[in-house]
Amino acid sequence: MTRLLREAAPGSPDALARVIPLVHAELRATAARLLRREASGHTLQPTELVHEAWLRLAGNAPEDVASRQHFLAIAARLMRQILVDHARRRLAAKRGGGAVSVTLSDEAGLPALPPEDMLALDEALEQLGAQSPRLREVVEYRFFAGLEETEIAALLGVTTRTVQRDWARARAWLHQALEPNRGDSGGA
Repeated sequence: MTRLLREAAPGSPDALARVIPLVHAELRATAARLLRREASGHTLQPTELVHEAWLRLAGNAPEDVASRQHFLAIAARLMRQILVDHARRRLAAKRGGGAVSVTLSDEAGLPALPPEDMLALDEALEQLGAQSPRLREVVEYRFFAGLEETEIAALLGVTTRTVQRDWARARAWLHQALEPNRGDSGGA
C-alpha cells in the first residue's frame, strides 16, 4: 500500500484507484462517524462522502503520504472540508451569532453538530492552525479521523504524552475560541 501511495503522489490515478479498495471500509467508517456528528436530516450518506473525498483525492493526490494512517487522516480532513462546504451551502447567507456550544471529548458518541456549529468549529480550527499547525492536526486526527493517540504520535513523530498534552491544549483553546463571550462581564 505504501508503494501504491508513493506512485499515486506523482499523479498516477491508476495507483490511487488501487489504494481506495484497500481502505474503503475504513474510509466508510470514518464517513459514518463524521455524519453521526451532523444534525439530523443530513442529505449526505457515508458512501457519498467517501466518493466525494475520493474525487478530490484523485484530482490532487497528496505528495508525501507516509503510511496507511496518514492517508486515512488526509481523507478524513477532506471529508471534514466537504461537510464544511456542505454546511456553508446550506446556510448560504445566514450565519449564527453568539457563543457556539461544541464539545470536544474523548468519547466516540459525540453530539450532532448543526451547520452553524460546524462552520464555527472549522473557522476556529483554521485560527488554531495558524497559531499551531500541530495542535490543529491533533484535533483533526483525533476528532475527525478517529485515530488513537499512539497512531497520531507516530504520524507526527512525537511521543504519546506530547499528543495527550496537545489534545488538552487544543481542546482548551477551541473551547475558549468557540465561546468568545464566556467570562466577559463588560465591567471593570
